[in-house]
Amino acid sequence: MQSLRVACVIPTCNGRRELERLLTSLWAQTAEFDTLIVDSGSTDGTLELARSRCSQVVEIAPGDFNHGATRQMMAEKYPQYDVLVYLAQTTWLDDPRAVELLLEPFEDQLVGAVCGRQLPHQDATVLSQHARWFNYPPVSRTKSLADVAELGARVPFMSNAFGAYRCNALRAVGGFPRHVILSEGMYVAAKMLLSHWKVAYQGTAVCRHSRNLSVREEFRRYFDMGVFQARESWIQARFGGAGVEALRYMKSELGFLGLRRFYLWPASLLRNSLKMLAFKLGKEEARLSRPLKRRLGLYKRFWDSEQLRR
Repeated sequence: MQSLRVACVIPTCNGRRELERLLTSLWAQTAEFDTLIVDSGSTDGTLELARSRCSQVVEIAPGDFNHGATRQMMAEKYPQYDVLVYLAQTTWLDDPRAVELLLEPFEDQLVGAVCGRQLPHQDATVLSQHARWFNYPPVSRTKSLADVAELGARVPFMSNAFGAYRCNALRAVGGFPRHVILSEGMYVAAKMLLSHWKVAYQGTAVCRHSRNLSVREEFRRYFDMGVFQARESWIQARFGGAGVEALRYMKSELGFLGLRRFYLWPASLLRNSLKMLAFKLGKEEARLSRPLKRRLGLYKRFWDSEQLRR
């Protein structure tokens, strides 16, 4: 593992405080790696901080950012690395061995991507805490196509907050998609699995990452997720849909809240119902106008860039 050339890649935009926290946690890591930052038009001092703490900073225009294309640009710009670890600016690592542990599954030469575990930030709401508890268990597992019958859509699960990619596997499947609304990691993981690579979930590699989304923000995010599923329908066709998982999540959340917090049950049921509605609307995005999709979705730049592509 010591022979792997590793870089941590951080896309940033107006997140100076979060970036400072993340960089400080990276400096304390036991693993050896370079740090690469790509900033898309920050105006709050994020870019200046990045330049003062990192020697390799790339600037792009705000309108040029895309979840897939920006990550792929960094992979192509720095081809000398064996593994790229992508982190969100809102992530931080309170375990000094987090990156080291995230790299361990790459000892298996067939592992193409690794997703780390996420724990909620200290200010996370109860519902946000459950989301991390449900999606990021402590048990590690390496997955292949043989696990689809048991795990379904959880097999290609990846997160862009703390995930690592073997670069030759990434190149073998064509890299990150150039124009995608979100879930670029899941796209790549699914491509890798279909090309007979493995994807690992490393429960011992832990980061802090969570978002206290409002009901409106959550609705918009799930609309975007529906758009992704509609446009990449091959993923559902091969790995299964999210319907069963959604019901399992609702039951799990009510159990997590328990009788002590029964007063939160209505909010839980409302939020989950709205998420399912938003997801279904997103899957029907081909029938909706671009202005309406821009209003319903969270990632509005996607629709602006889509208009320019036509």
